[in-house]
Amino acid sequence: MVETSSLTATKGARRMGAERVEKHARPIVAGLAVILALIGLIGSAIRDPRPHDIPVGLVGPAAATEQLAAGFGANAPGTFRITTYASAEAARAALDDRSVDGVLILGGPPRLIVAGAAGDAVTAVLTAAFGGVFHSQGATLAVETVHPFAAGDAHGLILFFVIVAVLIATLVSQALLGTGRGATGLSGRLLVAVVFALLAAPTAMGAAAWLANGYGSGFWAAGALVALASAAVGAVVAGSVRLLGAAGLGLAALIVVLLGLVSSGGPVGSQMLPDFYRWLAPAMPAAELYESLRDALYFGGNGLGGPVLGLTGWLAGGLLLMVVAELVFRRGPARAAAPAPTTSG
Repeated sequence: MVETSSLTATKGARRMGAERVEKHARPIVAGLAVILALIGLIGSAIRDPRPHDIPVGLVGPAAATEQLAAGFGANAPGTFRITTYASAEAARAALDDRSVDGVLILGGPPRLIVAGAAGDAVTAVLTAAFGGVFHSQGATLAVETVHPFAAGDAHGLILFFVIVAVLIATLVSQALLGTGRGATGLSGRLLVAVVFALLAAPTAMGAAAWLANGYGSGFWAAGALVALASAAVGAVVAGSVRLLGAAGLGLAALIVVLLGLVSSGGPVGSQMLPDFYRWLAPAMPAAELYESLRDALYFGGNGLGGPVLGLTGWLAGGLLLMVVAELVFRRGPARAAAPAPTTSG
């Protein structure tokens, strides 16, 4: 009898020890997985940045523009997406409405017009590539910058970290509601997502405007875009957590937040990233939000249609996911409570 009790106690102690090891090992393994995910995603995105499909407008005599386009097509394939325009005015209009990021005007002293808010990497590539062509011919390329970033945020860094802060904070606000089966329900999560979005937008944009010494007349439009993006991400995270619990939170954090931020390219832009990230970027909230903020603040709202449609699609998808998750959640207990079938005879 004593031996049996001793054996039972030993097994119990071993079980408790195993549970303790598992309890402490789980966060360590999760943390290491996050490190590998971060390094893997970021490293594969930026290890060899090269420009791809930068939209450029050309104006000038047909022979000159065709020769230049053919030269870049042969020597730097895939770097530029070139469109010719009949006049400098038409090309400038394309620059204003976000159809191109730069305009090269020939037929006289060569002149390059770049949109500063398209990003430092894009303007640097345009200036270096076209400047090099004319330098080799003994000519000097005049460069004009239009639509620049705000003076207090000359490289768009503050604006991008608004996006980083809002997306991560939105994720955290939903995570703090819990991930277990008894955690906050659908209505509570939706309420938090909406209220947080409405408060996060002026908070984030207000802090950014203070740091950048103002963003001009597009501030409130930018705030509305931040609120839309936060609500969309909040809805997706809420639905994922309600459907899959902690695994759903991890999945949302990995795809919507982490992969979204990496694929956006940040201030450098997705045009400098490998094919997979460039393909993914236009469909992710981070890239859509950064693009729309620049449209609202520096391009008079031109080009907003696509990004706003994309963010609205994420919001609709998140709300649908929440409804599906709630139906699945309620069906589980109902099925468990249903009486077992009886047989007669």
